[in-house]
Amino acid sequence: MNDRPATAGPQHDSPDRTTAGSAPVLSAPSPMARRVMSQARYETLTMLRNGEQLLLLVILPLIALIALTRMDLLDAVLPAGSSRVDYAVPGVLALSVISNAFSGQGIQTGFDRRYGVLRQLSTTPLGRSGLIAGKLCAILIVLLVQTLLICGVALAMGWRVPWSGVPLAAVLLVLGAVAFTGLGLLVAGTLRAEATLAVVNLLWVLLAVAGGTLAPAGALPEWIAPLVGLLPSAALSDGLRAVLVPASGLSPLGPVVLLTVWAVGAWAATARWFRWS
Repeated sequence: MNDRPATAGPQHDSPDRTTAGSAPVLSAPSPMARRVMSQARYETLTMLRNGEQLLLLVILPLIALIALTRMDLLDAVLPAGSSRVDYAVPGVLALSVISNAFSGQGIQTGFDRRYGVLRQLSTTPLGRSGLIAGKLCAILIVLLVQTLLICGVALAMGWRVPWSGVPLAAVLLVLGAVAFTGLGLLVAGTLRAEATLAVVNLLWVLLAVAGGTLAPAGALPEWIAPLVGLLPSAALSDGLRAVLVPASGLSPLGPVVLLTVWAVGAWAATARWFRWS
């Protein structure tokens, strides 16, 4: 990704000074919820209007879904009674979370930090907590769009939806988004923008190929499979397979606990080491 120019961000209501005759009047800032949603709307449109972001957020996950369904890459680990598309969907949904919450938001935040946008927004009535809340809301909105597109294509390819597992799958997707957002902000807030770009892109490739995302950690060599199974990518993918592929025989409890640990640890580290400028 090339360096992108600084963006001014949304216009939040602030205590602007106006005059009525000779007396200055201060306008009150809008409610926090309104400011957060304004920021979320701005962040969402920024991601969806960026061609490189669309490639990362939508095109690559859809290519992965088609490739896993048309090729025999998952046949060795495919549970009896499940089709390729049934087993591919959870991994592709996990990849969409990583693309959105980790890579996409990490790169965007890294360059916003470089150009001083984060520092400027953090001094507005939105504040630092409102800015982070807006980013999280934007990630969840984009994740909803990603999920609908991926599931729509999967349905057209013959995916059989296990409706009983959908509610828990939604919980896992949100938990995964929270964990990977924390990790993305940690990288963006501690490294230079160019280093952030290199690190998150490299990690995206590694997590997709060998991080238990598109294929389970058990499909990897025995000497590395236990370590990969501890990664948040593997936890998210295994949890989604447990609830969306009944024939897998997996339990979602372990992945939920592991994702929670990663989420808490990532946000604690971000709160400690994130630099706004």
